[in-house]
Amino acid sequence: MEFGLREYLAEEGRLLVTTPSFDFDSYPEIGECLVSLLSATVVEKQWDADMHSWLVDFEGCQMFLKSEHYSESVWFESLSPEASREEFDYLAALFKRGF
Repeated sequence: MEFGLREYLAEEGRLLVTTPSFDFDSYPEIGECLVSLLSATVVEKQWDADMHSWLVDFEGCQMFLKSEHYSESVWFESLSPEASREEFDYLAALFKRGF
Protein backbone atom coordinates (compact mmCIF):
# COMPACT_ATOMS: atom_id res chain seq x y z
CA MET A 1 0.00 0.00 0.00
CA GLU A 2 1.09 3.53 -0.58
CA PHE A 3 0.29 6.54 1.55
CA GLY A 4 1.23 10.14 0.82
CA LEU A 5 0.48 13.74 1.66
CA ARG A 6 -2.48 15.39 -0.05
CA GLU A 7 -2.55 18.58 2.04
CA TYR A 8 -1.44 19.76 5.47
CA LEU A 9 -3.64 22.37 7.15
CA ALA A 10 -1.42 23.08 10.16
CA GLU A 11 -3.51 25.88 11.67
CA GLU A 12 -6.62 23.68 11.57
CA GLY A 13 -4.80 20.58 12.80
CA ARG A 14 -5.81 18.59 9.75
CA LEU A 15 -3.62 16.32 7.63
CA LEU A 16 -5.17 14.95 4.42
CA VAL A 17 -3.50 11.82 3.07
CA THR A 18 -3.57 9.87 -0.16
CA THR A 19 -4.40 6.19 0.07
CA PRO A 20 -5.18 3.29 -2.20
CA SER A 21 -8.75 3.32 -3.53
CA PHE A 22 -11.38 2.07 -1.06
CA ASP A 23 -15.07 1.87 -0.29
CA PHE A 24 -16.88 1.77 3.04
CA ASP A 25 -16.41 -1.98 3.52
CA SER A 26 -12.75 -2.14 2.45
CA TYR A 27 -11.59 0.90 4.47
CA PRO A 28 -10.94 -0.96 7.76
CA GLU A 29 -8.12 -2.94 6.11
CA ILE A 30 -6.50 0.27 4.82
CA GLY A 31 -7.03 2.07 8.14
CA GLU A 32 -5.52 -0.79 10.14
CA CYS A 33 -2.54 -0.94 7.78
CA LEU A 34 -1.98 2.81 8.13
CA VAL A 35 -2.25 2.72 11.92
CA SER A 36 0.16 -0.22 12.05
CA LEU A 37 2.72 1.45 9.78
CA LEU A 38 2.71 4.47 12.10
CA SER A 39 3.10 2.25 15.19
CA ALA A 40 -0.05 3.90 16.52
CA THR A 41 -2.98 2.30 18.31
CA VAL A 42 -6.72 2.56 17.79
CA VAL A 43 -8.49 3.64 20.98
CA GLU A 44 -12.05 3.63 19.66
CA LYS A 45 -13.87 3.11 16.35
CA GLN A 46 -17.11 4.67 15.16
CA TRP A 47 -18.84 4.62 11.80
CA ASP A 48 -22.04 5.73 10.19
CA ALA A 49 -23.52 5.41 6.70
CA ASP A 50 -20.56 6.85 4.80
CA MET A 51 -17.81 7.67 7.30
CA HIS A 52 -15.36 5.94 9.61
CA SER A 53 -14.01 7.92 12.56
CA TRP A 54 -11.31 6.31 14.69
CA LEU A 55 -9.70 7.78 17.79
CA VAL A 56 -5.99 6.98 17.42
CA ASP A 57 -3.05 7.35 19.80
CA PHE A 58 0.24 8.28 18.12
CA GLU A 59 3.16 8.60 20.53
CA GLY A 60 0.88 9.81 23.32
CA CYS A 61 -0.98 12.25 21.09
CA GLN A 62 -4.62 11.40 20.47
CA MET A 63 -6.20 12.36 17.15
CA PHE A 64 -8.99 11.25 14.87
CA LEU A 65 -8.36 9.23 11.75
CA LYS A 66 -11.38 9.85 9.53
CA SER A 67 -12.45 8.52 6.15
CA GLU A 68 -15.35 9.35 3.89
CA HIS A 69 -15.91 6.73 1.24
CA TYR A 70 -17.88 8.72 -1.36
CA SER A 71 -14.95 11.11 -1.91
CA GLU A 72 -12.34 8.49 -0.92
CA SER A 73 -10.93 11.05 1.53
CA VAL A 74 -8.77 10.11 4.51
CA TRP A 75 -7.46 12.60 7.05
CA PHE A 76 -6.07 13.00 10.54
CA GLU A 77 -7.78 15.58 12.70
CA SER A 78 -6.26 17.01 15.86
CA LEU A 79 -8.18 17.24 19.11
CA SER A 80 -6.03 20.28 19.95
CA PRO A 81 -4.12 21.82 17.00
CA GLU A 82 -1.67 23.80 19.14
CA ALA A 83 -0.85 20.92 21.48
CA SER A 84 -0.32 18.40 18.67
CA ARG A 85 1.60 20.64 16.25
CA GLU A 86 4.90 18.78 16.69
CA GLU A 87 3.32 15.38 15.97
CA PHE A 88 1.38 16.72 12.98
CA ASP A 89 4.50 18.42 11.56
CA TYR A 90 6.31 15.08 11.86
CA LEU A 91 3.47 13.15 10.22
CA ALA A 92 3.23 15.72 7.40
CA ALA A 93 6.94 15.27 6.65
CA LEU A 94 6.56 11.49 6.76
CA PHE A 95 3.58 11.47 4.40
CA LYS A 96 5.31 13.96 2.08
CA ARG A 97 8.06 11.34 1.53
CA GLY A 98 5.41 8.64 1.06
CA PHE A 99 5.55 5.09 2.32
